[in-house]
Amino acid sequence: MSRPRVTLYHAPGCHLCDRALTVLEAARDELGFALELVDIEGDPALETRYRELLPVVEIDGKVAFTYFVPPAALRARLQ
Repeated sequence: MSRPRVTLYHAPGCHLCDRALTVLEAARDELGFALELVDIEGDPALETRYRELLPVVEIDGKVAFTYFVPPAALRARLQ
């Protein structure tokens, strides 16, 4: 079974993004998934798609969380 790929779409100055990253990094240490960080700032397509929803977390290309990443829900989706 391959490792899940988790992507965090974020922007500078986003305190919810910082919180989401903290949750993701702690879970990554425990669960061993691949984590990709995508800064949307300055990319018009990403700004349009994600700005109002930040942070956005995708798991294997599908949106899993917006605004908040509950640690227990993240673990459940990755196990």
